[in-house]
Amino acid sequence: MARIVMKFGGTSVADLDRIKNVARHVKREVDAGHEVAVVVSAMSGKTNELVGWVQGAPKVVGANSPFYDAREYDAVVASGEQVTSGLLSIALQAMDINARSWQGWQIPIRTDNAHGAARILEIDGADIIKRMGEGQVAVIAGFQGLGPDNRIATLGRGGSDTSAVAIAAAVKADRCDIYTDVDGVYTTDPRIVPQARRLKKIAFEEMLEMASLGAKVLQVRSVELAMVHKVRTFVRSSFEDPDAPGMGDLLNPPGTLICDEDEIVEQEVVTGIAYAKDEAQISLRRLADRPGVSAAIFGPLAESHINVDMIVQNISEDGSKTDMTFTVPSGDVEKAIKVLGENKEKIGYDVVQNESGLVKVSVIGIGMRSHAGVAATAFKALADKGINIKAITTSEIKISILIDGPYAELAVRTLHSCYGLDKN
Repeated sequence: MARIVMKFGGTSVADLDRIKNVARHVKREVDAGHEVAVVVSAMSGKTNELVGWVQGAPKVVGANSPFYDAREYDAVVASGEQVTSGLLSIALQAMDINARSWQGWQIPIRTDNAHGAARILEIDGADIIKRMGEGQVAVIAGFQGLGPDNRIATLGRGGSDTSAVAIAAAVKADRCDIYTDVDGVYTTDPRIVPQARRLKKIAFEEMLEMASLGAKVLQVRSVELAMVHKVRTFVRSSFEDPDAPGMGDLLNPPGTLICDEDEIVEQEVVTGIAYAKDEAQISLRRLADRPGVSAAIFGPLAESHINVDMIVQNISEDGSKTDMTFTVPSGDVEKAIKVLGENKEKIGYDVVQNESGLVKVSVIGIGMRSHAGVAATAFKALADKGINIKAITTSEIKISILIDGPYAELAVRTLHSCYGLDKN
């Protein structure tokens, strides 16, 4: 017998038929004698609908301002998960399974007061553990908690993954199964590279890089939590037959295990290729090369909540001037340029230039720590295909390369092949 947390995303609970299928997955684990908690997202598309209603509400009454109280935003958008948790509980009860729905405030999941993007501070898992021990399935609304003001607080988009991992840590679960519309983590996007392979295991650090660099399988914060609390996490498909052979395998269910790198006996040099579209590059020309210039640039950008990624600095031959180039999401370019303009005198640049429509392609693998020449292989492969590199950043387990958008798919296929990831 084990203690398992199962999480089902929006596509997995998109309608009543799919909720019934989810109930069959849960029943399989209950029938095997496991203690089970389930975390659910809102039905696919429901959160977007609710957000649209919130954004449209001020206009309905003719308000001059489009702004709204973030606490009321949370009260509205958290209702999607409340509906799903109730419906799944009803479906389980119809299968003679003792199940009960739980909202974030009932557990409680304590968060900070950043409504709309709250962070989990504490979870009291005692009551859930007690109910699970009595054979009851806890069906928990993901994405939500209770703020210091005793109001519902939501965790930001994709927050149900974070809820599931945090609850798994709080109840000391043996594993956390994240059910989604894909059957695991692949070496790259199979829509671009049909030869992409499903990984049996991937280290927390690698998955964190994959998630932050464009892979959409898991939300970044959930991977961070799993890594900190050593929560063994399986990515699985909810669309596979719940009763198919191997689906109930306790130690090795079908899917991808995200775990500590010590569990991975044979570490590949490169594990996967990730990419992120809609990157933009901003360059500040002819800055004075003096202490504090970087703080003058990136401080105001951070205060404006603009996420800066790749940073490259070029110093003139005499050392008096420097150029600073960095990337931001394309949607933040105008905002970033406005902030830089407001701080031009303090920063001291001559001219600002920008270019949108770029793509960041990343090579990821914990095996890179102990192997030389990984970067050189990437550069040569891209050069052979005539792909120009605009910027490069590296870490122990990652190489990120900025290129023109039209070359994205060619670059992903080229890198996937040159590191032998096409091979079975």
